[in-house]
Amino acid sequence: MEIFSYETLKKFSIQVFLRMGCPKEQAELAADALVAADIRGIDSHGVARLSGYVRLWEAKRINAKPDIRIVHQTPSTATIDGDAGLGLVVAPKAMEIAIEKAKIAGTGWVAVRNSNHFGIAGYHTLKAVKQDMIGIAMTNASPLVAPTFAVEKMLGTNPIAVAIPALHEPTFVADFATTTAANGKLEILQRKNQDAPLGWIQDKIGNPSTNANELKQGGALLPLGSDREHGSHKGYCLGAIVDIFSAVFSGANYGPWAPPFVSFLPLPPDPVGVGLGHFIGAMRIDAFRPAEEFKANMDKWIGRFRATKPAEGYQKVLIPGDPEREMEIERLENGIPVVDAVVADLRALAEKLEVDSI
Repeated sequence: MEIFSYETLKKFSIQVFLRMGCPKEQAELAADALVAADIRGIDSHGVARLSGYVRLWEAKRINAKPDIRIVHQTPSTATIDGDAGLGLVVAPKAMEIAIEKAKIAGTGWVAVRNSNHFGIAGYHTLKAVKQDMIGIAMTNASPLVAPTFAVEKMLGTNPIAVAIPALHEPTFVADFATTTAANGKLEILQRKNQDAPLGWIQDKIGNPSTNANELKQGGALLPLGSDREHGSHKGYCLGAIVDIFSAVFSGANYGPWAPPFVSFLPLPPDPVGVGLGHFIGAMRIDAFRPAEEFKANMDKWIGRFRATKPAEGYQKVLIPGDPEREMEIERLENGIPVVDAVVADLRALAEKLEVDSI
């Protein structure tokens, strides 16, 4: 494992996106969104994904210079076509539109079609917080998840993120997959040659498995809750809601038709839409109550939850966003650890694209 600074990883990512043909502003935005995952400790969605984006571009499934446009709108809503652009660029544009509509109508909602993987959902929600708004972001993804009682992969990990500003306390940021674990965490275990915890995955006939490579052998990820007795039907419902809001609303591919992130798998036949879909929202706080009043109450809410008596063996109760915020402070000071397999992948990428290596 090697340690790199935030600036080093971001500079390298910008070089790669520029080499793909992205305009400078979009390359910088994409790199910022990507490395935001590494700095916040979500290693599965950071530079470890960079070569995946390159392979999609090489397969002509990513357009480095997209014409992102509104195809339908009302005063408070819009549907945009991402023109097969990087989701790291398309989703921030969707949030910009949602924010502008919220300034006029109180709330703004944008459905996105014809996009690609957009990194960590929480990155996009925080743009709304800077405008005294609540940010919401969700996306559908490659079908890797079997619904409760099923063996067929029908849904993606389909994350949901919500960011809520406070007055003096740090921002509340909930950002989570609707599966027991995101696929990227399996990929990390594969690189480390480690088993997965029981409850993350099942084999091709529906039996619980700890084999981190199970997906390659016909298995599936499990919805949040892992099995019916532990509430997997609730995770299945959440994943289904994200799929419908992100793709059925927008005209993207949904369910098993969602395109895979890996370039070596063929696109599903008979598509029902175009690309992946996202759903982005911004809610102006003062559309509901005075912003300062709301944020003062958020401070009180956070303070009371922080004061919750912890269970035996635990030091404190966390607020959503705490682990990522603490990790960001740590990694900005001490650097970002990158596993050897990812370092080798990035250096091979640098050689192939003829950019400066890390």
